[in-house]
Amino acid sequence: YNVGGPDECPNIEVVRRIIELTGADPALLTYVEDRPGHDRRYSLGSEKVRALGWEAQVRFADGLERTVAWYRDNRAWWEPIRSGAYREYYERQYGQTLG
Repeated sequence: YNVGGPDECPNIEVVRRIIELTGADPALLTYVEDRPGHDRRYSLGSEKVRALGWEAQVRFADGLERTVAWYRDNRAWWEPIRSGAYREYYERQYGQTLG
């Protein structure tokens, strides 16, 4: 089943909202050329799962705010990844270096 809520918005709007929620500098936004064959729209049809009684419990905008808040409140979880400290773990577990 494809599971998606009723909300739809362009990626650029999601990125702008993340920048706003994090207080990041909007100048960090870098525009790149679309790759060949780039899909203009991704859309999930969730009619089948909704027919079984499923419905979205959280709107996208609220979920995005909650996600950003979780990352803000759980820095110990992601800071080692950002610092590169995960590389040794990754190499030990998978026996190869990151490219």
